[in-house]
Amino acid sequence: MDGMSQHETSAIRREPAPQNPEEAPGPRRQATGADARPGPAGAGPAATSGLPRWFTPVLTVAIVLAALNLRPAVTSLGALMEETRDGLGMSGTVAGVLTSVPPLCFAVFGIAAPRLARRFGLAAVVCAGMAAITAGLVLRPFAGNTAAFLAASALSLAGIALTNVLLPVIIKRWYPDRIGSMTGLYSMAMAIGTSLAAAVTVPMTDAVGGGWRVGLGLWAIVAIIAVVPWLPLARAARGTAAADRGKTDAMAAAGPSMLRSRTAWALACYFGFQATAAYITMGWMPQIFRDAGVSAGQAGLLLAVTMFMGVPLAFVIPRVASRMPNQGPIVVLLGAFGLAGYAGLYFAPAGGAWAWALLLGISNCAFPLAITMIGLRARSAAGIVKLSAFAQSTGYLISIPGPLLIGVLYQKTDDWGLPIALMAALMVPQILIGVAAGRNRQIEDEGPDGASYGSTKPARIA
Repeated sequence: MDGMSQHETSAIRREPAPQNPEEAPGPRRQATGADARPGPAGAGPAATSGLPRWFTPVLTVAIVLAALNLRPAVTSLGALMEETRDGLGMSGTVAGVLTSVPPLCFAVFGIAAPRLARRFGLAAVVCAGMAAITAGLVLRPFAGNTAAFLAASALSLAGIALTNVLLPVIIKRWYPDRIGSMTGLYSMAMAIGTSLAAAVTVPMTDAVGGGWRVGLGLWAIVAIIAVVPWLPLARAARGTAAADRGKTDAMAAAGPSMLRSRTAWALACYFGFQATAAYITMGWMPQIFRDAGVSAGQAGLLLAVTMFMGVPLAFVIPRVASRMPNQGPIVVLLGAFGLAGYAGLYFAPAGGAWAWALLLGISNCAFPLAITMIGLRARSAAGIVKLSAFAQSTGYLISIPGPLLIGVLYQKTDDWGLPIALMAALMVPQILIGVAAGRNRQIEDEGPDGASYGSTKPARIA
């Protein structure tokens, strides 16, 4: 929410194959005879070696629960932004700062995630991340001023950032033969959590009658539940941490340089523009509808519709994109839906509210597309790890000014015309850069000047 994906390993094979089988993006060979080890279905023999048989089934549940908690801290606040602003005395500019905090935390703490994982282990860091999400959600309702509210929010967002980066790595580590399906599962769970928080936060708040503080704090219960399965997983995986650390260090040393790759920069910028659109939508779309005369409850439902579109499409888009040598057409199609949605918000925000929410929901599925392209643009495991960290961290940094600028424009003009026009304008470079990022190239084939060297054979479709 917010990681790293790879193409469907059973559908696409790249040539030439890496010499090291641990780095091969294709399907691992089936172990036979003495090499075969019993393990949970869907996990390769090497992935589950030395772990209890319950590990992978519990890990699957834990991944789904973690993904469900990667966005409610953001979208629940979007649904109650007006009440939160009034309760804490925020100006529109300060509220804009608040909507920029998520990408800032994702960028800063996302950079630290690989190093922490090497030191403490993947499962242990995700467990800590889920605990941080819970602690922030518990503390946020007790904040007496804007600074304390921002600090509590940052704690939750730090946990989200760590989990954002490491969940796809966990999928690659323990589900080497099910990367596409597991990525789709976690993307769908994240979309469900995002839309659910947008849809039910206002009705829940009205039902309990406790005001915006109670409405935001209720999501801590869901986060606490998600921490539970990660505790035994972190303990069980402790013995594999040293081996993972050595392998990850070797991969990091062997991986290509991101700063010299035009493809890496294109992916980072595309990720940044789609994140800009997503966080503007999550932070401000309910307010746009409410200012147009839509009720608070309906505005939350409209945001939920936008976020819910990611449930089916987050599973479909990675599968379709992974079978295409060039993802540019999907980039253009999603961008066109976004431009149509913004046009509707500009000319008739209330009249066609449900249609605009649907169109923007389709456009926001640029996130699973970006994650999929990260997996397709690197040939080796080392390249994917470094490309994922670079594209996400750099992309989130790029996305920081957008929500803040929208808040400033809204504060200055007291109208949504100019902010919506800016949203639409930002979609144009997103499309152009996304087309460049979707070209069938791998970062390992790009030299210091951006020129290709070595093999540039295109992916072969089975």
